[in-house]
Amino acid sequence: MNFPLFIARRYLFSKKKHNAINIISAISACGVALGTLALVCTLSVFNGFQDMVASFFTAFDPELKITVREGKVFAPSSPTLQQVKSLPEIDIWTETLEENAMVQYKDRQAMAVIKGVEDNFRQLTSIDSLLYGTGTFLLNDSIVDYGFMGVEFISELGTGLHFVNPLSVYAPKRNVRVNIANPTAAFNREYLFSPGAVFAVNQQKYDAHYILTSLSFARRLFDYETEVSAIELKLKPGADLHSVQKKIATILGDRFTVQNRYEQQADVFRIMEIEKLISYLFLTFILAIACFNVIGSLSMLILDKREDVETLRNLGADDRLIARIFLLEGRLITLFGALAGIALGLLLCFLQQRFGLISLGGGNGAFVVDAYPVSVHATDIFLIFGTVIAVGFLSVWYPVRYLSRRLLGKR
Repeated sequence: MNFPLFIARRYLFSKKKHNAINIISAISACGVALGTLALVCTLSVFNGFQDMVASFFTAFDPELKITVREGKVFAPSSPTLQQVKSLPEIDIWTETLEENAMVQYKDRQAMAVIKGVEDNFRQLTSIDSLLYGTGTFLLNDSIVDYGFMGVEFISELGTGLHFVNPLSVYAPKRNVRVNIANPTAAFNREYLFSPGAVFAVNQQKYDAHYILTSLSFARRLFDYETEVSAIELKLKPGADLHSVQKKIATILGDRFTVQNRYEQQADVFRIMEIEKLISYLFLTFILAIACFNVIGSLSMLILDKREDVETLRNLGADDRLIARIFLLEGRLITLFGALAGIALGLLLCFLQQRFGLISLGGGNGAFVVDAYPVSVHATDIFLIFGTVIAVGFLSVWYPVRYLSRRLLGKR
């Protein structure tokens, strides 16, 4: 057995001459454990919020989305796109046209994002699960076009769920200069009628700005014939998303961008990742401060074991071996604190998942979930364990060497 480790382990669990040393050592281990627990719980809560947001947009955003790198629109009839359309992994192929427009209802006006989609948009996404009201997902009929608005957008316009008067939608004509004498001549004007339903994605980006309607309506409004702003895809069951994404990107080349759901929501997830990183750095700094408590317990242990050190020297131990004993003592305290903190953190996360111990405090449906969501990722646990061990080992390395020279100098 490693002799310094054997002695360090005996020192850790044996009773000291002064009971205060045992208490201080226990407090040091508890400090490391609490810092580790805070890291486990905090990162798991951020993971929970990320998973919750992902569950929202999976019902609205497509699995893969093809857009052009330069410009707004492109022709979907190009040979490379038709080659992609013929891939056996593609289940649903939907052309969409998305652009800003001004919407007016009675005396209220607001800017909106008009998204024209094909009828198979219903099979592409789980839009039916997002609809509220008596209407079904019908984009148009032989007479009129229907507009499905976000739940926050109907509040801004004051239309209500069922509105009698149609929405007036305005968009500037392409390649037409505005005539100051008659500015309305430079705008296209179309009408959208109430479908008897609204959608709620629980994301302000969609709920407060988007209107879903037919692709033919969007093309009339924005003066396009066959152009689209994006092609949205749904893959067949069992198809590997990343391999299909890479295959499509290879076929299309540099002119197009192929994005999965997470890449379509890159801004949202980038902000959450930055917040998670900042929290991790702050808690690591607090953990480093907690690890310095170990130095206090080690300094008292060194004073308590002076007689043992003299005995070891008489038996032939050099200063390097003696310093290593106390260094391993500090590392053992850090190790046990880290293991205890991870175990308690995982237990607390399990209880939060099962019973929702800590609520968001909104009540009455003010939040989408009643309690803080928690999701434990194995990669985070390994990162936390590595961080605690690294911080703990580094925080005691130099102080132990210094204290060993000062307090255990040969007399």
